[in-house]
Amino acid sequence: MSDGAKAPLILLAAGGTGGHLFPAEALATVLVARGCRVDLVTDHRVSAYLGRFPAGDVHVVPADTLRGGNPLRLALTLFRLGIGTLRSIFLLLKLRPKAVIGFGGYPTLPPMIAAKLLFIPTVIHDANAVMGRANRLIAKFASAIATGYPRVAGAAMEKKATHTGNPIRLAVAEAAAQPYPAITETSPLNLVVFGGSQGARVMSEIVPAGVATLDEKLRARLRIVQQCRAEDLPEVQGVYRQHNIHAELAPFFSDLPAKIAAAHLVIGRSGASTVSELAAIGRPSILVPLPGAIDQDQLANARSLAETGGALLSSQSEFTPARLATELTRLFSDPVALPAMAKAAKAEGRADAAERLADLVLKVAGVAP
Repeated sequence: MSDGAKAPLILLAAGGTGGHLFPAEALATVLVARGCRVDLVTDHRVSAYLGRFPAGDVHVVPADTLRGGNPLRLALTLFRLGIGTLRSIFLLLKLRPKAVIGFGGYPTLPPMIAAKLLFIPTVIHDANAVMGRANRLIAKFASAIATGYPRVAGAAMEKKATHTGNPIRLAVAEAAAQPYPAITETSPLNLVVFGGSQGARVMSEIVPAGVATLDEKLRARLRIVQQCRAEDLPEVQGVYRQHNIHAELAPFFSDLPAKIAAAHLVIGRSGASTVSELAAIGRPSILVPLPGAIDQDQLANARSLAETGGALLSSQSEFTPARLATELTRLFSDPVALPAMAKAAKAEGRADAAERLADLVLKVAGVAP
């Protein structure tokens, strides 16, 4: 491909959370390496997750989540989506991308609708085991569908669906090269706890309380890295200090993949990026899906890894300090359990997912490799 301004432009559209942006970042890295230019369309939440995203420009367009109920709220939402679509039409006319690729989240609707109106090829990638609502709205007119899990698309969409897997960003690929850390009878035990890109209060409520009830010798060996919401930090820190537990706490870790690679066990939610990255790096986990989700996508994601032996699945109602303490004691007392889970998780990783998705995108865009 040619360099500079003559290089083909691929426009990526993603909601401004880690779960949407991380696979987009992985694809962008591959496309740039193959000689493409990449721009990103997203929302105002993007700043915390840009990191190493190789976008030439980042464009923010108005969008909102479609909700039922209040007619005024619905009218305002449709108005904002309409304004976002109009701005996206002008943006696409200016940029003239070869294709627009959507990664889910309602901020993808305006640019994807604009692309359809302007006859620009589109691809959607859905990272979850259950297709998200925004992607379902777009799927009917998308040129192609890429899925993170097999058999995600409905029967009517199977002809244009390709199972690529979930792309992993460079930081995760680097972490995946690290072997599972050895465990001896006296070695430190590294426990990483996080609740997804938005945090999860339940982790702050349950994990410290459960760890505090462990046998004193086991507690002394623990080295905890835990993501907490800012408002939860003082209370969590207080519990760990009271019981002399070594803990590193923060609302956000920019080097989370490296911390996962150093972990003997991870406790977290089961968003698509989390599950994909745990599998790619090959680390055992206790997964607590977000309850009450309409699509139950996190439950499906967690079940896919648990069924292979790479994770333990716990509903939030069953995720209590007592049960957690029992599981931690069992896992850390068994010399073969955690390494076996790590091996099972690693077997589910798709290291080539970004390359496979890039192949599909360039084919749909009509760009020669």
